[in-house]
Amino acid sequence: MQEKILDFLSKKQGYVSGDQISHRLGVTRQALWKHIQELKNLGYEIVAVPHLGYRLDSCPDRLFPYAVTRELNTHFLGKKVYYFDSVSSTMDTAMQLGMKGNPSGTLVLAESQTKGRGRLGRNWFSPKYKGIYLSLILKPRVLPARASMLTLLSAVSICEAIKEMTGIDTQIKWPNDILAGQKKLGGILTELVASVDEINFVIIGIGLNVNNDKKMLISAATSLKEQKKEFVNRITLLQELLRKIEVNYLLLEKEGSESIIEKWRRYNITLGKRVKVYCQREHIEGEAVDIDTDGGLLVRKDSGIIEKVMAGDVVHAR
Repeated sequence: MQEKILDFLSKKQGYVSGDQISHRLGVTRQALWKHIQELKNLGYEIVAVPHLGYRLDSCPDRLFPYAVTRELNTHFLGKKVYYFDSVSSTMDTAMQLGMKGNPSGTLVLAESQTKGRGRLGRNWFSPKYKGIYLSLILKPRVLPARASMLTLLSAVSICEAIKEMTGIDTQIKWPNDILAGQKKLGGILTELVASVDEINFVIIGIGLNVNNDKKMLISAATSLKEQKKEFVNRITLLQELLRKIEVNYLLLEKEGSESIIEKWRRYNITLGKRVKVYCQREHIEGEAVDIDTDGGLLVRKDSGIIEKVMAGDVVHAR
């Protein structure tokens, strides 16, 4: 009912009488007043004036499902949303939901994470109401060996959405880092449940620093607010990110990986550089020459041999 009240108020200019809202939505005036008070407690600024009615003045900076899905206009992404004020990890929650059979496109959102993580179990600092912390359940029609393409797809989508909504140019460092001003802005984590030749589902996790103040960030990190020097609307950015992910996801299913790889090349800062790739207890050193059709990094070693790396930490030689 609260969503219906907000939708009704947001479409009206000025005040709307309580009688009109009650009649249209089929609730009593007393029940309407109770819902209005609950919305105020959530941070919605709703002005109530006797004999005039109610007016919606502003909405809180919260990623409430109603606000995210309103006018989202995606085909399947975000049709089912789980929202948490705080959660240990959106990845863990999404994994549990995936095991329970939730559909492709299911979105898990959190305002903060107490145990947010990146690749190799590293911690991801998730201050409340500052960033975008999400996990998506996807069920792509690709072989498990090519699941890493979804990391590239997500990286491209993040860069496209940020450019569209803020004008900020961002870059991708293989395999999963999003940079701005040569500092880390966000990261992507991909986990899957699969058999030998079939993916049951994939979880794509995205952490993005949006309105973090400089004092909250380590020296190697940045935020959109720091880059743009102004507050960034998290809801509109998240909506655009979901749209871009869906467009690129459908493009991948329709045309294969090459179109996504071409987009990725435009944003990457790894290709053409001398790199060290640390893989477990060894490292590979050479020039990053390209990525393969499954998202693997192709490194030409000093011997001239080209080796493909599917996972590892990349250090760009200066």
